[in-house]
Amino acid sequence: MQVPLLDLKLQYDSLKHEIRPEMEAIADSQVFIGGPKVEAFEKAVCDYTGSPHAIGVTSGTDALLVILMALDIGPGDAVITTPYTFFATAGSIARTGATPVFIDIDPATYNISIPKLTACLENECSKNPDGTFSTRDGRKIKAIMPVHLFGLCCQMDEILALARKFSLPVIEDAAQALGADYPSKNGTLHAGAIGDFGSYSFFPSKNLGAFGDAGMVLCRNEEMAVKIRALRNHGGERRYYHRMVGGNFRLDALQAAVLAIKLPHLDEWSAGRRRNAALYRELFAKAGLDSKLTLPIEPYAASGAKNHHIYNQFVIRAPRRDDLCAHLAKNNIGHAVYYPMPLHMQECFAGLGYREGDFPESEKAARESLALPIFPELTPEQQACVVDAIAAFYKV
Repeated sequence: MQVPLLDLKLQYDSLKHEIRPEMEAIADSQVFIGGPKVEAFEKAVCDYTGSPHAIGVTSGTDALLVILMALDIGPGDAVITTPYTFFATAGSIARTGATPVFIDIDPATYNISIPKLTACLENECSKNPDGTFSTRDGRKIKAIMPVHLFGLCCQMDEILALARKFSLPVIEDAAQALGADYPSKNGTLHAGAIGDFGSYSFFPSKNLGAFGDAGMVLCRNEEMAVKIRALRNHGGERRYYHRMVGGNFRLDALQAAVLAIKLPHLDEWSAGRRRNAALYRELFAKAGLDSKLTLPIEPYAASGAKNHHIYNQFVIRAPRRDDLCAHLAKNNIGHAVYYPMPLHMQECFAGLGYREGDFPESEKAARESLALPIFPELTPEQQACVVDAIAAFYKV
């Protein structure tokens, strides 16, 4: 049996009766960028997340970039993040001229390690006369950018406490986590709407995917929201008048319309992914694989938060991972490696001075992690086929 990593056609088939009339309406209106469709989707995301401001942009990458621009982050500055994530996280920091400062991950969640983040801020940074903090090489730390990887929220209570102690804004990279709940000490909060800023990606493969690239910024502060709306339109608050230099980060009406149709289904799709994750656990245990593989954990499952994990990916750790990948490919089983090389080892970041061994947990995850099909339309028969193929590889 052929099992794809993702089959977007199944989702589209269930919604095309709603999507096609919207596409025709946009074609008839000839309003393609911004306008009422974008505004309606922004409001829908505010209602869903509880964020006071949502600003549609061209991609998740541009969402991060425009937040950094709004904070006037640039050369001589530093932003703390993790090396085990998609390139856009650190790439957006570097594009402003600032420097990413990497913190290793927690091996169980793949999210930024709280003890290591604490040690960095408390032991490796120095306080400046103006009350800000700098790295050992003199770069001023301007923000913390945690990543909610694979659909699981970081430990945001602890991150926010550190951020307040060191007077740093928190920029959530929630590209993979729209819809994920976090059981904060102040109640259940939504990924992207917990820190000072949040960013979403609507790349087609995301849990909420567009018909191309699209993204969104969440923001708590009204003044900053006004600034970001101007920055997404070349820095102009009105046409042809510019107080600052921005970019062309405007969201298309078509993408907004498609996403607005999909958003009401997001919780149902997330529940389907959790249901598939539970079945994987049963199947791996029955096959005797639970002692050979490391399955993803659900640290907030007992919290009462409905969407405690949304499984943007179902990532296992597997011995002889690359050989297993070859075996799965031979048997037509979809799979992917997120991510084969951590960011501190990327050629473009060689100038930062990091070396292999600096972030051992990120490096180990890069060697062992493997994503299996988890999309909500996946059938039990397909999941059994995936597990059988893995069992055949390990000969259990």
